[in-house]
Formats: sequence, structure tokens, C-alpha cells
Amino acid sequence: MSAQSPKSSRDSSRESLSSSAMSSREADPADMDASSSSNPDDGLQAIRLVDASDDEPYADAVAKIERCQEILGYDFRDLDLLRSALTHASGASHRLASNERLEFLGDSVLGLTVCEWLFNEYPEYSEGDLTKIKSAVVSRRSCGKVACKLGLDQCLIVGRGVTRNRSYPKSLVSDVFEAVIAALYIDGGPEIVRDRLKLWLAEEVNLAVDTQGSGNHKSVLQQFAQRELSATPVYKLIRETGPDHRKMFLMGAMVDDRRFAPAWGNNKKDAEQRAAANALAELHNAKVPYDSEQPPA
Repeated sequence: MSAQSPKSSRDSSRESLSSSAMSSREADPADMDASSSSNPDDGLQAIRLVDASDDEPYADAVAKIERCQEILGYDFRDLDLLRSALTHASGASHRLASNERLEFLGDSVLGLTVCEWLFNEYPEYSEGDLTKIKSAVVSRRSCGKVACKLGLDQCLIVGRGVTRNRSYPKSLVSDVFEAVIAALYIDGGPEIVRDRLKLWLAEEVNLAVDTQGSGNHKSVLQQFAQRELSATPVYKLIRETGPDHRKMFLMGAMVDDRRFAPAWGNNKKDAEQRAAANALAELHNAKVPYDSEQPPA
């Protein structure tokens, strides 16, 4: 799946990369948010920036670029493009040499690729549901978490002292993720990006699909149960109450042999939807949204 670049091109590019790495080491940190710090709840607690002063195997720009290509499973024809994608403003000789322009493009490429993916994979979902899922998948938190899992944080080219001072914004790794996507898009084309994003973001998409409050909870529960539990949900009437013109129904969802908290509804269809929402909440260790003790007034 990797596009192979000629060895001679790689060797000639390495010379220019080495000289750029030297200038990056002399740059001072710029535009960094000194008050920012990682939060265990934001998914970015594993950030590990590495600068040229650290005793690390990937501490210089050339090694970081080589390592990034290994992570991506792709050999760039234009290594200067990847260098730009990995270079933060603090490590660039001037602003236009940083990854900010590529981040601008990558944000749109990421959004379009995820939109096309969701549109094709979830034809039963409404525009509103797809928008919620897409927003969760392309969020800074999601992109930052994926970037850290891949190890892109250690490939980022930053100015001297940035890692020692730990004065970097949380958005740093999500920005480099978008910039790398843009570099892949320019150098390799949309299919290269699509293949990798489907691999890298699969877990985020599945989580968003299961938890973003789709109105069709039964559909979401069925997809989750079939995918994760190899079973199909069934619904059972537990109780009904009230006069004929105002009956209330208590329905419960079952997946395989597991029973979930039932829910009331003013008809069986509504009660089943609420029961499915309760089941999804329990499967994700969350509080159930609908009470099963008393029927609604």
C-alpha cells in the first residue's frame, strides 16, 4: 500500500533535512501557551514531545522524519513536505515554514474523508445523526488521542526548550495530525489518506456511532450487538398499565442471555427505543437515561 520513492531522491533530500534540523535547534519557542497542561480526561495524557537536546533515538529532525514514515507506512516522494507537516512554529525558521498551512488543508481533507465514510457506511442515519458522529470523530480530542497512539507526538519538530518547559498547548498533536493528513493527500492522493484514516479512526467512529445519541437507539444497539457480541437484540414486554386509551408499556432489551434495564413508553415502539437506549448505556458503563420503576405521569 506504500508508495515507494527512489533512493537517490531520499538521499538528496536528507542533506537538506539535516541543514534544516540544525536551524530548528536554534529557534526559540513561539506562540506557546504556558498555562496549558495535559488533563487525564482529555485523552492526551500520553503526549511525549522530543527535542534535539534529549537523549532519544528520534531526537533530530532527520530521524523524526524517517520515524514518521515508518509510522505512516508510506515513503514520501517529497520529504520537504513531510518536514513542513511535522514542524511547529517554534521550530521553523519563519512562520510559513511551519505546519500551519498544511493544518488548514488537512482539517478539510479529514472532514471530507470522514463524511464520505459515514455517508456510505451508515445509510440509515439521518443528517443530524451523521453530523453528531462526524463532529466527535474529527474533534481535537479524538485527533490528538489517535496521534499519540500512533506516536506522531514524538515526531514533531519543535524549538529548543519546548519539551523541558512543557509549555505547549493540548492542540499541538491534533494540529500535527491534520498537517500530516494534508501532506499524505498532496503526496499520495485521496486513497492513501482514506485507507489510513479508516484504520486509525475505526475505534473513534465505532465509539461515536454507539454513544452520540442517535434517535434510532434500536438500530444502534443492533449494530453494536452484532459487531461486538455476535448476537441480535430482542425485546420483551414486561408490564402494561393504564386504561385502554392511555396504556403504558414497560419493555426490556435482551442481548444473548443478558437482560438490561427496561423502560416505559406510551406505545411498544417508543418503549423499545428507550429500552435500547438503556441497554447501550449499560454496555458503555454509563447511567441509564430512562427510569424503569415508575411509568411516566
